[in-house]
Amino acid sequence: MKVTDLKPGIVWKYFHEITQIPRPSKKEGKIIAYLEAFAKEHKLAYKKDEAGNILISKPATPGMEDRQTVVLQSHMDMVCEKNNDITHDFENDPIETIVEGDWVRANGTTLGSDNGIGVATELALLASDDIEHGPVECLFTVDEETGLTGAKALKEGFMTGNILLNLDSEDEGQIFMGCAGGKDTQAVFHYTPEPAPADYLYFRIDIKGLNGGHSGGEIHKGLGNANKILARFLYQLKKAHPFVLASIDGGNLRNAIAREAHAVIGIQSADKEPVRVMLNHFAADIENELKHVDKNVRLSMESAEKPATVIDPSTTEKLIYALNACPHGVIGMSHDIEGLVETSTNLASVKMKENNTIVVGTSQRSSIESCKNAVADQVASTFLLAGAEVSHGDGYPGWAPNPDSPILKIAQETYHKLFGKDAEIKAIHAGLECGLFLEKYPHLDMISFGPTLRDVHSPNERIEISTVGLWWQHLLELLKHIPKK
Repeated sequence: MKVTDLKPGIVWKYFHEITQIPRPSKKEGKIIAYLEAFAKEHKLAYKKDEAGNILISKPATPGMEDRQTVVLQSHMDMVCEKNNDITHDFENDPIETIVEGDWVRANGTTLGSDNGIGVATELALLASDDIEHGPVECLFTVDEETGLTGAKALKEGFMTGNILLNLDSEDEGQIFMGCAGGKDTQAVFHYTPEPAPADYLYFRIDIKGLNGGHSGGEIHKGLGNANKILARFLYQLKKAHPFVLASIDGGNLRNAIAREAHAVIGIQSADKEPVRVMLNHFAADIENELKHVDKNVRLSMESAEKPATVIDPSTTEKLIYALNACPHGVIGMSHDIEGLVETSTNLASVKMKENNTIVVGTSQRSSIESCKNAVADQVASTFLLAGAEVSHGDGYPGWAPNPDSPILKIAQETYHKLFGKDAEIKAIHAGLECGLFLEKYPHLDMISFGPTLRDVHSPNERIEISTVGLWWQHLLELLKHIPKK
């Protein structure tokens, strides 16, 4: 079975078309051109701002002209990740989709259902002539995944509706009324390369097999962070045996929990077996600690070629101390919404760069602005004490939950009417563009909802087919019940 054979047909038709268009973050030119051509083909008014955001407007169907204007919103870019054994050029190659039971996935790459299914649903609504709705504006934003720059660049007056439906959530049957704000903190270490000791033996320490996950939606699960595990071992090694650090690398995306990390170290020949035994004991501890959440974690030690240089001892020490001390995970739970993570931080990546620098990337989230800044300052303090240069990104605001939202109540009522059960009303610890929209449009009444996606931002990303139909039904019913102006 092909994606184009799935129901509802019009939604999957446009989802397939989108998978054929390369759309990495910050390189959305091809999908922007597609959206402009779509608007022209369907004789719909559209506009594009300087950032590349697109707004396509559609008049009300007969008899619905008196309804309030609704904005439907999705982001057009996608995270580009692939398995090492897959050859794929995200700037030129289409995504190869596979239907597997009740799921659609890609062949060894990210699927782009985050947020391609939202884009496809907006296009399906715009192209249909048999759906009852008031005036609608479909907003497609750029670069959500690497900085929310499209939402940040949105100007006042670009859209006119006071109701916004964000289509970027990942659990059917859940309606979101709030999200966390976020901030990035980066630390840069400058090191001096020194000749690698000729009489040392060199080994590569690898941390692999972790699940990783979204640093917002899955931070509460206690998943293993490869950067933290590696730093913890190097700290213990430093206390027991002299060694030199030649290289270190771990993690990739700021909004993902690190799945893999490695370091190349040099040790005295007499310490080879004691260090191997030490790693085996450490690995057993880690496997025991993570047996319920990361049962496939693996630590290994393999011989490596002697490098030309190593990192100077002072920087090695400061880096290891800082990485080991740097907080990671849940910092605090919400006192307002039971079970919601309020504040967290993610030790996302450790990368050796040009000019003898090591760059450490971290990200902080909180539904309370002051707490977001406080944990960012805590992370900064850790690296400042180690002598690193520290900087913060601009960040983005949270979206404060509003249990009295009129559109939320309509969404609840229509969901119960359709399916005979209540939707879950939640806030999410992940970041959405909604908080940024509120800065420019403070009177917006918003919810976020979507079909069920799993393992987004990874090559295991997939979308549950049956939930797309349920979500589409709910969206259409909701549009019928938008209040009058």
